[in-house]
Amino acid sequence: MNRVTAHTGARYPIIQAPMGWIARTPLAAAVSRAGGLGIIETSSGETETCQAEIGKMRALGLPFGVNLPIRFLRDDQMLRFVCSSGVKFVTTSAGSPAKFIAPLKDAGIIVYHAVPTVDAALKCVDAGIDGLVVEGAEGGGFKNPEEVSTLVLLQAIRACTDVPLIAAGGICDGRGMAAAFALGAEGVQMGTRFVCCAESPVHLNYKNAIVDAGETGTWMLNKKATPCIRALKSQRTRAIHEQGVMSADALKGILGVYFDGDMEAAPALAGQTVGLIDSIKSAQQIIDDTVAEFFAITARLGAMAQLRSFG
Repeated sequence: MNRVTAHTGARYPIIQAPMGWIARTPLAAAVSRAGGLGIIETSSGETETCQAEIGKMRALGLPFGVNLPIRFLRDDQMLRFVCSSGVKFVTTSAGSPAKFIAPLKDAGIIVYHAVPTVDAALKCVDAGIDGLVVEGAEGGGFKNPEEVSTLVLLQAIRACTDVPLIAAGGICDGRGMAAAFALGAEGVQMGTRFVCCAESPVHLNYKNAIVDAGETGTWMLNKKATPCIRALKSQRTRAIHEQGVMSADALKGILGVYFDGDMEAAPALAGQTVGLIDSIKSAQQIIDDTVAEFFAITARLGAMAQLRSFG
């Protein structure tokens, strides 16, 4: 058992990313049953619905976590609810976790914060977090416009802190997981891979768009303003890319993408792993395949190390 599995209670150190409206009980429960850690989102701002989803997950008796995106929480209602609900693992993101750590730790909750830079990582360690989710620029959704890759960011953060690291961005299988562990991670977080799984609630058009996209199938948009996002290439995102800016209401139609399958209703958030995903699989198959591939690769590397051979 490594530090991430010790903290999460999951069989494997594979975490499902907290995508707004998507990361609810059907998906989170499927991931947790498969041995990973399902996460319930709160970024949708639908406080009562998210609280009900947390209750559903608790009733199932599965390990799970909750994400608290600091910048998107209107008040402390969700924080107070999580602290009193029996949740054991929380990821925080989108802002400084400093004010959240004390109440969460007082409630006996393990806290990991998502960071895009070394500076942010060090501030979080100083503030008392238990671990970090290291978010490289390859990932989908809200991103740091300075675009530091997971490959570089993991090494840089591991070089200056010993807290457990969960790698996020550019990972969708056992190859990516093995690479992340080689760079100092003790767990991985996957978003786009789980958006495109059988239990994901999103429309089939969205899943098929992920399967059909190549490695150059996404753009970083709105890099000179807020929010900066990575999304699938489409007519809508091409216009944003060419203009260099995104209107304040550009994501207003995101539910049309997610649940109606209108791929032009808003930017369809996705990471560069779209170029590695070629089919829709169940959460169980994704996790089983990832674990098997991870151990096959690490066994081969271990044999190379024993023989002092490069292959």
